[in-house]
Amino acid sequence: MKNFIKQFTISVIILSIVYVCYVSYININGIIIGTKVIENKNKQFQIIEMSETSYGKFVGLKTGDIILRINKEKPSAKFLKGDNLSHIKSLDVSRNGKQIHLDDFDIVNLDKSYSFFVFVLPLVFYFLSIVCIFYILKVNQTRKSFAGYILILFLLDISIAYISAGGPFRGHSFNRYVNLFTFIASPIFYLQFIQQYFEELGKKFASRLINILYIFPIFNVIMEFFHKKLPFDIIINLNLISFFLVTLSGFILVFYHLYKYKYSEHAYILKVLILTNTLSFAPFLLFYVVPNILTGDYIFPALASASLLVLIPFGLVYQFVANKIFDIEFILGRMRYYTLLAVIPTLVIVGVLSVWDGSNELQMNPIRQTVFIFIIMFAVFYFKEIIDFKFRLKRFSEKYNYQDSIFKYTQFIRSITSLKQVFKELKKTILDVLLVSKAYVFEVTSEGDILYHDKKDNEPDWEMYSKEFRKVTSEIGKIIELNRGFLIKIGERGGSSYVLLCLSTINTPRLTRDEISWLKTLSFYTSVSMENVIQIEELMNHLQDLKQQGSNPVWLKKLMFTIEEKQRSDLARDLHDSVLQDLISLKRQCELFLADFKKEEPCHIEVQDKLHQMNEQMSDVILMTRETCHELRPQLLYDLGLVKAVSKLAAQQQERAPFHIRLNTGRFTAALDLDTQLNLYRIIQEFLSNAMKHSQANEVLIMLISIQNKVILHYEDDGVGCNQEEGGGQAMSMGLSGIKERVRALDGRMKIDTSEGNGFKADIEMEL
Repeated sequence: MKNFIKQFTISVIILSIVYVCYVSYININGIIIGTKVIENKNKQFQIIEMSETSYGKFVGLKTGDIILRINKEKPSAKFLKGDNLSHIKSLDVSRNGKQIHLDDFDIVNLDKSYSFFVFVLPLVFYFLSIVCIFYILKVNQTRKSFAGYILILFLLDISIAYISAGGPFRGHSFNRYVNLFTFIASPIFYLQFIQQYFEELGKKFASRLINILYIFPIFNVIMEFFHKKLPFDIIINLNLISFFLVTLSGFILVFYHLYKYKYSEHAYILKVLILTNTLSFAPFLLFYVVPNILTGDYIFPALASASLLVLIPFGLVYQFVANKIFDIEFILGRMRYYTLLAVIPTLVIVGVLSVWDGSNELQMNPIRQTVFIFIIMFAVFYFKEIIDFKFRLKRFSEKYNYQDSIFKYTQFIRSITSLKQVFKELKKTILDVLLVSKAYVFEVTSEGDILYHDKKDNEPDWEMYSKEFRKVTSEIGKIIELNRGFLIKIGERGGSSYVLLCLSTINTPRLTRDEISWLKTLSFYTSVSMENVIQIEELMNHLQDLKQQGSNPVWLKKLMFTIEEKQRSDLARDLHDSVLQDLISLKRQCELFLADFKKEEPCHIEVQDKLHQMNEQMSDVILMTRETCHELRPQLLYDLGLVKAVSKLAAQQQERAPFHIRLNTGRFTAALDLDTQLNLYRIIQEFLSNAMKHSQANEVLIMLISIQNKVILHYEDDGVGCNQEEGGGQAMSMGLSGIKERVRALDGRMKIDTSEGNGFKADIEMEL
């Protein structure tokens, strides 16, 4: 069944492409269908046949007319496509001996403004629908959804209805039937998709009623066959009433199921459907269908008012393929808000234009004028918010703009490093938004003393508020209102409280609930920022003291070694993922080339030998790079722990060391954190490196022991040793210095026993 549906859908897609090509050919060439023209025996162009729906009949042509001039030129074959006229702008015809001039052929040409709605927009809509259809087919290969195929049929139906809408105006009988059926059936396909979509979600949707609605398009197509026996106006009204009833049924069904599933997760989807229904169908119903039914005239032409139907398919496609919906609650709220804002200025502008002297020549239909102005006002308000949001950090502050002011304040204080800057930005924000003219910062000590903080500014007259100053210090954000302003606590440091005094030159009204909430929010942000700034200042002072003392604390050493290990790890990863992989690729290419290389000439033998040497050198470089990566980041330590990593390290060093390495880790069972293991590993690595470079030893002993709550690392060799007072050579001294720094970072103790000619011993002990 599903294969049949897929094949049927693809067949319909192909047929739609053929039909669109046919309609496009007629539109581009401006062919007047149904008006048959031949060249008679007198070499004159004569109209011999004309259908009832031909556009030629609409503009005044009659059977038997002889065409004298076409577009003010002599008739020729270039104005014919088959037996039909094309690219006609004016005709001069002879009828019963009289010469008649006809020039009402605008609608068959694409050089007029309405061609955008008649041909360009429908064609673009169709191509976009085809793109969406192929995307749905791709998604449906894995989803296997029947609703997906119905969605494709709906997209084809509404796009064909739109692109065929200009056909009846040009006298295309076939186009009229296609347009009539697809036009009335589009809401039904829409409901059919929703019904199937909900069934696949496990919810019921009124399927029987939807099937009954197919009676309307079938009935209207049948009635169209009998249009000669009924007045044309009645046929048009029947078509519009059918579309109105079908669309209204769709609205009722969606609202009913929204009420039915209002407490389920599917209510959100139904809200989206209602939004797309309203935005898409409402303009066409309100500005064309309903006025035509009631008055016989329209406010906006059908093709223009139906242009928003494009929102329905793309909204459904987005929902179907992405499984996520935009913030519908926010959009509905914004639409209600901007609609209310736009109503009053629209009515005022329309009223002024209606009574403005001399405006009668410029004034359009009042209803159309109201709609135009309302849309413009709505768009102005909407885009104003978009621009305000985009440039919210650069535009001028506004009174009572609480949301943007908080955002700007938090963005500015992120980079502030002193209390003075925090207070300056806070005062600026409050002065920009509230009706106050001055703001001052005070410090209230734990003893109740009040100290003015801004020494450079003139001190205000604050003594009259001394009691209020002491009352406001109980909590962050507490506000006490004064006769010309207010006090608010914005932070604290130690036992002291920081209080902001805001005053105005006039007696200000009491703070509103929104203002109080906004001020409390500002004070909380300020308090957090003050704490951060104070901690940074204290840290900087502490580091300055340590610098003067010439020693670094244990925690700082740990941090430095942690950062160093991260850098080593990042470098090892980069080497492994880039350089090493490139080297391996080059080596493989070289080996493949060597495998195909043929020894035919002496020079080729020499080239092959060189390639073999290069291949061996690349092998050495790859091995060296791997060892470097392992030294930078000992993966075995991360995977299996310190003992395994040290054992592998000793084995690797033994391969190239001129001395024998004895490693004893049998009594090590301590569970250490990763940083401690890394530091011990680096210490052992440094001991072995120093022994390789400087010791000239024959035997090296390494013991790693854990006893109760202690870890002991013992290193010993029988090498040349060094003079502790002189510190040995510079390189060895630097190696020992690094070991000592790591021991300090572990909060351990190190004892060295060495002298010239008596080897080297080191004992490291640390508490767990």
